[in-house]
Formats: sequence, structure tokens, C-alpha cells
Amino acid sequence: MNKIIKNALILAAITLIAGLLLGAAHQVTLEPIQKQQEKEKQESCQNVFPEAASFEEVTMSDAEQAELTAALIGHGFEAQTIDELLLAKDASGATIGLVEIISTTEGYGGGMQFSMGIASDGTTKGISFLSLSETAGLGMRADTDDFKNQFKDKNVEAFSYTKSGASADDEIDALSGATLTTNAVTNGVNAGICCFNYCNESGLLSGEGGNS
Repeated sequence: MNKIIKNALILAAITLIAGLLLGAAHQVTLEPIQKQQEKEKQESCQNVFPEAASFEEVTMSDAEQAELTAALIGHGFEAQTIDELLLAKDASGATIGLVEIISTTEGYGGGMQFSMGIASDGTTKGISFLSLSETAGLGMRADTDDFKNQFKDKNVEAFSYTKSGASADDEIDALSGATLTTNAVTNGVNAGICCFNYCNESGLLSGEGGNS
């Protein structure tokens, strides 16, 4: 019996020490990981809004979050989520647009996340992927400039994709062999436009709504 108790105490001690070591390792690595994630986010924001001198996070109330979610769902964007909003500021501190961090679950390889910039007049500034796990050689081509630039410097109500050659500002060329990826990105961008319209109408861009 004493041997059983002794072994149990040794096992408990080993478990405790291992837990403490894992906790310490987590704390050591947590800050560098957070700094790297923040750096990647800032670089992504700069990529989609190069004219901005700084970016200021928008804090929405629970009511505003609920209204935004309802607006997205009302326009058919149930698979899209607005993870974060940042006001794009010029050197004087004036708001010149909005950067959105958008997630969607419609991709062929699962979820994807990208940043999207929109100027105050509604002109899309571009998109930059933060995570993308589509098929190599097919859906992963969404992360090429040829594809992403189709969403750049356009002022449209919504985008659609075509397989027969885009002929208007609101049309983009679908990725050959990757219709699901094309659809996911297009819907994500359109959800971003929907979000921008909500923010514009609710006064978030002018500072009248929310807390920035």
C-alpha cells in the first residue's frame, strides 16, 4: 500500500512540474507570437490601404455588433464574419476609409481570412490574405496579384464573377478550376462592402457611432 501511495505522489509531482514548465513556456512564447500577429495585421492593413499613415481600431457596442450581423445575414452573408474594423487615418489624423478583417467558411479548403480596404467614397482599395488553405495550383492562386487586383480601385455596389471574361468594373474573372474559392472570396468582399455601407450609414466612419 505504501508503495502505491509513493508512486501516486511521484506521478502527481511529475504532472505538476510538467504543467508548470508548459505554463512557463507558453508565457515565454505568447508575447512574441502576439507581436508577430500584430505585425502581420499591420502589414496587411498597409497593403490594402497604402495611403494611410495609421490605423485605429473601432470598438463597437453589443447593439452595433448585433445590427451589423443582422445586416450581413439580411444580405445573404451568413458564412462571413467581420473580425475587426480599423479606421484608416491620414497624417493629420483624418479618417480616409476603413480596413476590415473578414473571415469566410465558404472556401474549398475550409476557412480563409483577409483584410480589405475601402476608401471613404466607397472605392475598394484591395485585399490581402491573412490565412488561406486552398488547393495548391488552383485555389491558392487567389493569393496572386492577378486575381487580387481585380478588386482594387473599384467603386461598385457588389462584385460578381464570370468564366467568360470580365467586361465591367463589377465583374472579375473566376479562377479556372477553382470556382468555390472564387465564390468564397467574392462573397467575402461583398460582405465587406455591405459592412462598409452599414458603418457609413450608422456614423461609425465619422465618429458619431461606436467608440474608436
